[in-house]
Amino acid sequence: MTTVPGFPQGFLWGAATSAYQIEGAVDTDGRGRSVWDSFCERPGAIIDGSDGRIAADHYHRYREDVALMRDLGLSGYRFSVAWPRIQPDGTGAPRAAGLDFYSRLVDELLDAGIAPVVTLYHWDLPQALEDAGGWPNRDTAYRFAEYAQIMAAALGDRIRLWTTINEPWCAAFLGYAAGIHAPGRTEPAASLAAAHHLNLAHGLGTQAIRGVLGNATPVGEVLNLHQLYPLSDDPADLDAFGRVNAVGNDIFLNPVLEGRYTDLTVSATAELTDWSFVRDGDLTTIHQPLSMLGINYYATHKVGAGVADGSPNPWPGAEDARHVTDPGPRTAMDWNIDPQGLTDLLLGTARRAPAIPLMVTENGAAFDDVAGADGVFHDAARVAYYDSHIAAVRAAIEAGAPVTGYFAWSLLDNFEWAEGCAKRFGIVHVDYDTLVRTPKDSARWYQALIAGQSSDG
Repeated sequence: MTTVPGFPQGFLWGAATSAYQIEGAVDTDGRGRSVWDSFCERPGAIIDGSDGRIAADHYHRYREDVALMRDLGLSGYRFSVAWPRIQPDGTGAPRAAGLDFYSRLVDELLDAGIAPVVTLYHWDLPQALEDAGGWPNRDTAYRFAEYAQIMAAALGDRIRLWTTINEPWCAAFLGYAAGIHAPGRTEPAASLAAAHHLNLAHGLGTQAIRGVLGNATPVGEVLNLHQLYPLSDDPADLDAFGRVNAVGNDIFLNPVLEGRYTDLTVSATAELTDWSFVRDGDLTTIHQPLSMLGINYYATHKVGAGVADGSPNPWPGAEDARHVTDPGPRTAMDWNIDPQGLTDLLLGTARRAPAIPLMVTENGAAFDDVAGADGVFHDAARVAYYDSHIAAVRAAIEAGAPVTGYFAWSLLDNFEWAEGCAKRFGIVHVDYDTLVRTPKDSARWYQALIAGQSSDG
């Protein structure tokens, strides 16, 4: 295995995707409906009116996509399983066709020398479970554990690393507080119950996987921790910053790492809920030994005191906070470009959990890609983004952060949730009319990095 300067031997170089964003085939082989299928049918929910019915058609083209990964030299591929493809209604016996698809994908990856990294939940909740209450309903966490047990039995020790939940902050607060993601509910109190039940699902799911495969099975979780900075040292700004941090980071990180919710998390949200959804034993269940902690990173922001404008807000208990970013370059998502924030986030997390290996499980940028006269997508801005952010990971490692892998988001252009298909994050371009894949300059840059600008370290 080659070594990129500044990175440890065995560092996992990969790319990431998620099921609903690339698979398509939503009515194929008995797949059930997900909350995203329903949300996409809501007028105005998706900016460009697109949906995931076809997406990148990975379900039918996975062999082609794995061949692309092999050509790029990836040593890892992080993908998610579509829960409705396994259990159409979120309960009961699994569909053989769904299990077979993921089994074939895993075998294809292994044949290509690529380590499969599985995420069990990347937001595509079976619609039947949402109809029964969704994540605010405690029972959903137990249904997730049953699903996790099914997948562990089906894929077994062919998986390099299992991750339970992807970005529970988004699932809970964009989906149930702000309503800008599926299922599109604006119920702040319910969103806090959803957050707890997502935490509980992680714990129960971890227990379920290890119950099948043994306690040594590598299992982790993926969080979109927010790299926040106070706007000033004014007490009002510090108060707002603390509350945003409580519901942006601590509400997930503390139960997983320490088996508790912070006093500030509870007090900041006390006007919304009494936290009676937390039952005896829950926090012990959530606090399972982690084999790794995945960190998804895209941007930073500063937080200070502000004025609530009454619009749906994904920060329950901190709706009155003001979020600002410094002037400077932006991605097509209007997110600021701040590689130093990634270094800060990795080092800060490492200080809180020094014994837990970290992985950058998503990092990348959307830009408005245009093919050159030669038909190639010369995405220099994306190359610069990756170059600066991978350098930021290197700086964190050199400062002591135990980072063991990096996954570019994303392998393919895909359905970017509420933004639809207009925002392109892929290092491989997808023509949505022909579904032809074309590696961009960023893919070739990443290929060269992996292949070893220095193979001897």
